[in-house]
Amino acid sequence: MENEETVRRSGGGELVRFRLGVVDEALRLFADQGYEATSVDEIAEAAGISRRTFFRQFRSKEDVIFADHEAQLVAAHEFLQQAQGDPWEAVCEAVVQVFERFTRWRDIAERRYHVVRRVPALRDREIVTVFRYERLFTDYLRERLPDSPDLARVQFTAAVTATHNYLLRRMVRGESAAGPADLRAELRTIPRGDRRGSGEEELVLAVFRRDLPARHVAELLHQRLGGLAETASD
Repeated sequence: MENEETVRRSGGGELVRFRLGVVDEALRLFADQGYEATSVDEIAEAAGISRRTFFRQFRSKEDVIFADHEAQLVAAHEFLQQAQGDPWEAVCEAVVQVFERFTRWRDIAERRYHVVRRVPALRDREIVTVFRYERLFTDYLRERLPDSPDLARVQFTAAVTATHNYLLRRMVRGESAAGPADLRAELRTIPRGDRRGSGEEELVLAVFRRDLPARHVAELLHQRLGGLAETASD
């Protein structure tokens, strides 16, 4: 059995690895035996820990399934607290880092997907977990961009989270080999506040008579575009 004092004193990455090991064993049992049919004692035995140690780290069988999300949320919060520069980009980078870690823990993500989709209560818990990511990102934007429209912040965090989840689910189902670079490319197309994503550009279409001298075309463009700029600034 895992020494409880060793587990208690483990910190940082060691504790995360320990918890992921228990998550991995629990998901194996859930996949083989079914979620309801698997007991905490069986999980503890498979992970090589005592029942007491299990409950020191996890509150229930349901908690153990989503324990890696807890680590992800902590890591994302810590990254955002230290982030510099454009807050919209910081949220995107935090999302990419979450995706990168899930690709490293791909076996766990795949097994959880197949377990969760068979248990309605776990699907409900997953929805709540997704909302926690959105709330973390929205609260960060509210703190860093207090003058931005709140709806724009909420729409942005919902879009980046949904984009991440879409690519992650395709990966765990074996439908896509998309990586962090693909996620970054998709995130760049999402509007940020009052601005469009960098993948979009605003176009202005102008029509002139064919025989109009170039000098007159230039003057008319200057007048029209100048008027548009003044309207936008009002």
